[in-house]
Amino acid sequence: MSTSMKSWLTNRHSILIMLLSALSSPALAQSPATKPDQISVSTASTPGQANLIDVATLIADAQLEIRYAGQHNFVGRPVDGYQAAKCYLLAPAATALAGAANELRGQQLRLRLFDCYRPVRAVKDFVSWAHDLSDQKTKPEFYPRLRKSQLLDGYIAESSGHSRGATVDLSLDDCSTGQCIPLDMGTGFDLFDTLANTDDPRITAQQRENRQRLLQAMQKHGFANYPLEWWHYTLKPEPTPDTAYDVPVR
Repeated sequence: MSTSMKSWLTNRHSILIMLLSALSSPALAQSPATKPDQISVSTASTPGQANLIDVATLIADAQLEIRYAGQHNFVGRPVDGYQAAKCYLLAPAATALAGAANELRGQQLRLRLFDCYRPVRAVKDFVSWAHDLSDQKTKPEFYPRLRKSQLLDGYIAESSGHSRGATVDLSLDDCSTGQCIPLDMGTGFDLFDTLANTDDPRITAQQRENRQRLLQAMQKHGFANYPLEWWHYTLKPEPTPDTAYDVPVR
């Protein structure tokens, strides 16, 4: 093989390695399909104006554990924009989620909802909190293996697909005994750690099965999982991919 050919192959190999490395980085993996500067914020001021539906009206037996309306979240307090523990989604996403709930109900499972539509102001509150390095009271539960300064590098972004009204964070409850008990998914909600990756190899066989039950039901009804978070699902295609909302949850 000629020297020039060897040089060409070496350069091509180096470029391939750099591309693969970039694609595997958390920050790039978490980039939304629509760039933040292409998103406009709706002027809607009520759920009705934004076509946001209260999911409880469609799924009466869903367990509403809306974390950002209370204290049990990585911020450690109610988040700006959450005035009530409610789950809103755009109508197509709410209807699709109701379909998944109906199917899972036949398996004696119920949905446990952690977050749904998220106001733009809540995302700004997350970013503001992340910049305050003096506040680390939630570190033991939510980011035990990370420095808080790392959270803005691929975990907390300045924009969120949740604000577009078609993304939901959820888990499953087993109601087969008459009492609904959360399934073991291997981590708690909002753990900033690779253990929360949907297919992380360190979880047990039972935890993997539980994650797969959620995945299969959600995929069947049009939702795509974000592979770095087992709880995170977005209806595809999104109803309003270029529009975010800032209606308070109340």
